[in-house]
Amino acid sequence: MRVAACLIALLLASSAAAQTPPNTYHRAPDAIAKALETPPTPGASISPDHRTLAITGRENLPSIANMSKPILRLGGYRIDPATNGQAEVRVQWLNSLDFKDVASGRTVTVKLPAGLRFASPDWSPDGSRLAFYAQEPDGLSLWIAELDGSARVVAKHLNGTFGTPFAWTPDSKALIIYSVPAGRGPRLTESTTPTGPIVQESAGRTSAARTYEDLLGDAHDEALFDYYFTGQLMRVDLSGAVRPIGSPGLITDFSVSPDGKYLLTERLKRPYSYLLPARFFPTQIAVSTIEGAPVKMLADRPLADDLPVDFDATVKGPREAEWRSDAPATLVWAEALDGGNPRVKVPFHDKVMMQAAPFSAAPVELAKTPARYSRVLWGDDGFALVIDREWKSRTEHRTRVEPSRPGQAQVILTRNYQDQYGDPGLPLLEQNAAGKPVMRFTPDHGGVYVTGEGATKAGAFPFLAAMPLRGGEQKQLWHAAAPYYETVVALLDDKAQRVLTRRESAKLAPNYMIRSVKDGRVTPITAFRDPAPVFAGVTQRTITYNRADGVPLSGSLYLPAGYNAKRDGPLPTLLWAYPAEFTDAKIAGQTVDQGNRFVRPRGISHLFLLTQGYAVLDNPAMPIIGEGNAEANDTYVKQLQEDARAAVDAVVKLGVGDRARMAVGGHSYGAFMTANLLAHTDLFRAGIARSGAYNRTLTPFGFQAEQRTYWEATPTYTEMSPFTYANRIKAPILLIHGGADDNSGTFPIQSERMYAALKGNGATVRYVVLPNEPHGYRALESTEETLWQMTDWLDRYVKPKQPAQELGR
Repeated sequence: MRVAACLIALLLASSAAAQTPPNTYHRAPDAIAKALETPPTPGASISPDHRTLAITGRENLPSIANMSKPILRLGGYRIDPATNGQAEVRVQWLNSLDFKDVASGRTVTVKLPAGLRFASPDWSPDGSRLAFYAQEPDGLSLWIAELDGSARVVAKHLNGTFGTPFAWTPDSKALIIYSVPAGRGPRLTESTTPTGPIVQESAGRTSAARTYEDLLGDAHDEALFDYYFTGQLMRVDLSGAVRPIGSPGLITDFSVSPDGKYLLTERLKRPYSYLLPARFFPTQIAVSTIEGAPVKMLADRPLADDLPVDFDATVKGPREAEWRSDAPATLVWAEALDGGNPRVKVPFHDKVMMQAAPFSAAPVELAKTPARYSRVLWGDDGFALVIDREWKSRTEHRTRVEPSRPGQAQVILTRNYQDQYGDPGLPLLEQNAAGKPVMRFTPDHGGVYVTGEGATKAGAFPFLAAMPLRGGEQKQLWHAAAPYYETVVALLDDKAQRVLTRRESAKLAPNYMIRSVKDGRVTPITAFRDPAPVFAGVTQRTITYNRADGVPLSGSLYLPAGYNAKRDGPLPTLLWAYPAEFTDAKIAGQTVDQGNRFVRPRGISHLFLLTQGYAVLDNPAMPIIGEGNAEANDTYVKQLQEDARAAVDAVVKLGVGDRARMAVGGHSYGAFMTANLLAHTDLFRAGIARSGAYNRTLTPFGFQAEQRTYWEATPTYTEMSPFTYANRIKAPILLIHGGADDNSGTFPIQSERMYAALKGNGATVRYVVLPNEPHGYRALESTEETLWQMTDWLDRYVKPKQPAQELGR
C-alpha cells in the first residue's frame, strides 16, 4: 500500500509539473508599457561649416530575438559573426535621416531603403555630405548621403569588429575603410573533441589582472579572433573606386594626417592572453604613407601583463599616439617617466613628445606632466593645452604650452576634478578644414572660447566665456538662465554673437536654437516633442539635508502626477542610489539643483515606478569620503549607513515619504550598496539589486574606486562584501542579473551565489536571470520584465500599509 500510495503521489506530482506553464516574459504595467513603445527623441549633429543639422531617428528597444542572435565573445569584444560587426548590444542603431538647413529651416528627408539600420553618421570635413555604415543581411556596407536627400552604397563587407570601420580623408574626396580581407575563406568550425588540456603557467613573475569578461579561452578562440578581427585598410573614393592600403592585420585604430599624406595605425599581434582583453595584447604603433609604404615604427610593445593594478598604471614606451590637429603631419604621443607605476615618487609621471614628418629628426619633448597624461587640446603654434590627472587625489593639472617652443610649459590650473562649483569649463573644440578638432580663438587671437556646466547650488547654468591665453580671469560672455538648461553646441560667427544651443527646461523637451548673445533672442531650429507626456504631471524638486557628521547631501525627489500631500498622505518611497568616493568632504557635499532639467525615463529606469503610486528619491548622495591619507572604503559601511539614514529622515520630514514603507534599490555598484544597506540597517522594507557584485574576494585586484588588492586590504574587502553578512539580510530582496553580463567584475555568478547564500539562510529572495542580456538590459521584453518584477516586488512587500515599527538600526 505504501508503495502504491507513493507511486500515485509521484504520478500526481509529475502531472502537476507537466501542467505548469513555462516562464514567459511579463508585460510591464500599462502606463509603463505605452511609454516604452514611444520612439525616443531623435539625435542631431551640426555640420563642420555650421550650415546643416543632421537629424537621426533612433531605433527603439531591440527585440529579444535580435538580442539572441549568435554572437562571439573574444578578447573583451562581442561581435556578430553574420555581419562581421559588433554585437547588437554594442550599437545604437538609427533608422531615419533628415537634413535641416540652419538658415532657412528647410528640411530634406534622405531616401533610405525601408528597414535600413545604420550607425556612426560622420560629416565630411567640408560639410557637404554624411557617411555612415549600415547593416546588410551579409555584412556591413558604407553609405554616403548627399544634402539633396540622395544616398548610395560606396563599399561593402566592412569589418566593424573593432568599432567604426571608416574615416574621412581631410580633403573630403575619399574615405579610409577597414574591410574584410578578400579571399578570407569559409567560417571556422570547432571540433567537439579536444586535442588536449588548456594550460596556463606563471614562473614567479608578478602579473596581476583585474576581473574581465569575454576573454579568449583556448586555441580555437585565438583562431576565431584572427579570422574575424583581421582586416584590410582600403581607400574608397566618392564614386566607389577602391584600392588597398598596406597589408591585412589586426588594426584596432587608424587615422589620416591633416595633410592627407600619412596614415597612423595600431595593430595587435601574438602572443595573446587568456586573462586580459585585447587592448593589452602586444601592439605595434606605426606610420605609413597614405599608399601604405612603411615610414616609422613608433612602438612595438609586448603583452602588457605586468602592469600594477592601480588605476593610473600604464604601459612603458610610446602610447596614445595621435596627429597634432593644427599641423600638417606631426606625430604626438605620451611616455611614462615612472615605468608605468603611479606609486613611484617622481616630480613628473609622463612626458609628451612630438615628431614632424618626414620623421627623420629626433623627437622633441613638448612638456612633462605632474600626473598621468590625459589629452592635448590643440590651437596653433603659439598655444595648446595639456591636461593630466591623478586618480588617487582626483587632481587635474592644465598646462599651457607653445608647440613652436617645445619644453616651455606652464601649469595654469590645478584643481580637484570632482569640484563642480569650481569647474572653469573647457575650450570649445571645432573641426578645422582637415576635420581635426581645434580650439576656437577669439578674433584678436588673445584668447580661446570656453564652455562649461556652470554648476551652482541653485542649478547648472551652462556658460560661454573667453579664456586669455596669457592667463588671468575668464570673461563670461553668456550663461543660461532659469528656468532653462541650455548648452552651447557651436559658434555661428567669429565674435560669438550668434550661437547654436540645445535648450530644455523641466517642462520643455530639448531642442536646438539659434541664440543672439547680444539681445537674447532665440530662434527654434527643431521641434522635438515630449516622448512620454504621461510624465508631464510628475513633480520634481531637489531636496537638501545633512549627514550626521554635517556633510551636506541632496537628492532629486519625484512625486507621482496628481499627488497631494494633504489628501494622499505619505507615500511608499523608493531610494535609488549609487555611491561615489571623494577625497574632499567639501566637494562631496556640493549640491546642484536639477529643477531646470527635462527628465523622461527610458529603458529600465526606476522612475517608471512613479506611474505606480511610489515616490522616488533619485540619486540621493551617498558619498564615501577619505581625506588626507585615509582610505574611503575603510569606513564604507559606516558612511553608507549615515548617508541612507539622512536620506530617509529627509523624505519623512517632508511628509511625503512613509518611514514604514521605504525601499532601496540600485544597479551595479548601486546593487552592491543595496545589499549592504539591507545587511547593516533596518531602514528598508525591501530592496532591488540589479546586476551587482556581492563577494569582493571574486574581484581581488581592485574594484570600483578601490585600488588596493584583497591581500593589501583584507578586512576592508571582507567588511564591504554583503555576501559576508547574507545571514543578516531579513528584508525581502529582489536580485536581477543579465545572463550575459559584460561588465568587469559583475559576473552572473555574483548574483547566483548571493541567491544561494540568502536562500540558505532563510531570506525572502527572488532571483531573476534575463537571458542574453548584458550589464544594462536592452531588449524590449527584458525591459518590460524588469519593470514588471520591480513593480510586483514593491507592491508585495512595500506598498501595503502595516503598523509603524521601530526602524533605523
